[in-house]
Amino acid sequence: MEIFSVLSEPFLVALAVTALCFLFALFSLLRSSFSLPRRFTPPRKHHCDCTSNSDAAAVPYLNGGRTEMLEPSPVPAPAVLTERRMGSSMMEELVPEITTHALSYLDYPSLCRLSMTNSLMRKAANDDNAWKALYHKDFTLEQDSITPTNGWKAYYAATRAIVNINTEFFNIVRDKSLQAMSHFWLNADYVKCIHASGFFSGYDFLLLEYNAVMQGWQLVFNWEQGLNFQVRDVCARVLTDMAWVTMKTYVDMDTGPFNVTNIYEFHNGRWYMVHHHSSVDGDVDHQIVHG
Repeated sequence: MEIFSVLSEPFLVALAVTALCFLFALFSLLRSSFSLPRRFTPPRKHHCDCTSNSDAAAVPYLNGGRTEMLEPSPVPAPAVLTERRMGSSMMEELVPEITTHALSYLDYPSLCRLSMTNSLMRKAANDDNAWKALYHKDFTLEQDSITPTNGWKAYYAATRAIVNINTEFFNIVRDKSLQAMSHFWLNADYVKCIHASGFFSGYDFLLLEYNAVMQGWQLVFNWEQGLNFQVRDVCARVLTDMAWVTMKTYVDMDTGPFNVTNIYEFHNGRWYMVHHHSSVDGDVDHQIVHG
């Protein structure tokens, strides 16, 4: 009791209040330790209009202010149509019928160049229907029902080759080159040549065997009149080792045409002429000359 008599009353009140606060804090601490943990919610980040000292962490506004640079959220990629292949062109996405129709407007060199662009264009350019359409456009519609053994592309190339050889024949005739003509024909005993009656006084000359054929061309080349003519209506048919070409030749456009047929055989890697027949319309006499 002597102790409490010594202490003043205000001191005792403050001591009591301190003790109560200590007990209350201890009770709160014990209660929070035994209770369930609460979900942590991160504090919201507020934009600041103040100026940052770090240039790397701030980007300028258009009006001159600066703001903190936040990590951009990923933007989902646009949906790609499943039908469209990546990297393909519009030409490659067309249906085969439209592609064939579009390719039919190309010529032979353009179609060959197109086939060398990529694998898809090579497949389109090698389509049989495209080469069949090109064949009918460049040559003839007569052979629509045939089915070439190696496809229309190979048949087009073979026909183009024989048409070029047939053009070479007429260039030799214009040049009156007997030496070139001798190399153009196959040296065999079964070759034949029929010259139109316009060359030899009303007779069609049938020349049999290689030497007689060359003698006949020598007579034609010695003819003083120039051999200027036009070739039209060329039609070719090509087999494995034989081809024939029919056409009309006009020496004078005021008169009727000469009907011409040339037959070729394939020997030792090249084509040789084995038969030439040129005649005018109407019945004429024939004179046969053997070698």
